[in-house]
Amino acid sequence: MKLTTIRTRDGTRAARIEGDEAVLLNYADVGAVFASGQLAAVQTASGDEVGLASASIAPVVTRPEKIVCVGVNYADHIAEMGRTPPSAPTYFAKFVRALIGARDEITLPPAEVSTHIDWEAELAIVIGSEVRNADRSQAQAAIGGYTILNDVSVRDWQRRTSQFLAGKTFEGMTPLGPIVVTADELGDGSGLAISSSVDGVIKQQSNTSELLFDALSIVSDLSKVMTLVPGDVIATGTPGGVGAARTPPEWLSAGREVVCAIEGIGETRNLCQ
Repeated sequence: MKLTTIRTRDGTRAARIEGDEAVLLNYADVGAVFASGQLAAVQTASGDEVGLASASIAPVVTRPEKIVCVGVNYADHIAEMGRTPPSAPTYFAKFVRALIGARDEITLPPAEVSTHIDWEAELAIVIGSEVRNADRSQAQAAIGGYTILNDVSVRDWQRRTSQFLAGKTFEGMTPLGPIVVTADELGDGSGLAISSSVDGVIKQQSNTSELLFDALSIVSDLSKVMTLVPGDVIATGTPGGVGAARTPPEWLSAGREVVCAIEGIGETRNLCQ
């Protein structure tokens, strides 16, 4: 099943995708759908229909309790950044105000704050059921589905200290969406082509099977630290091809359009302003 979250005059509503239409559901967002435990009923629920092409797509989970990201998790990205492969997942966080919809404009910081803005296409996990201290089987059962997150990064702020946080959670800079594909369709999230492009030029091109720590490993490991709850978002890392690793480095700027695509899910398409 494919789910999304749409902005309406009365607030956001979750919706089930049926072809080119979105069937509105009685939930505020996709996270609330998972929290309800009513996926079977949602699959056949009726509701008003909205054309997807003209709909205003919100972040698929509008206010997740947690947004956890995994760094340095593709071998080619590890190599291009000159890092040593980690022995365990490298975690950092984002906060809710960082999130935007899959078609929204990315709000760049003023030039005097930074011009070192980079793209990072990532497969994101959306947790579907509460889980703690999970093994791999329990981790798979807890995954509600998968979506796309563009971990737009402010590199000079990211590198000011050994902690990534400051450069990773600038407000209005993290597209999330456009849909969540449930885990019964995408399994463990492996084997999916992933790419990014800027102004139509391919920058990243890889496959989620190249993840050093796969989705199940990440959920299992993270659940030993904290209870994961429905609607939590976990970004699994980005492949090689980022702007910071190019010679010379290449950055996003006003007027540039960045597209992140994952096979079976779709794409985020965002203009920088």
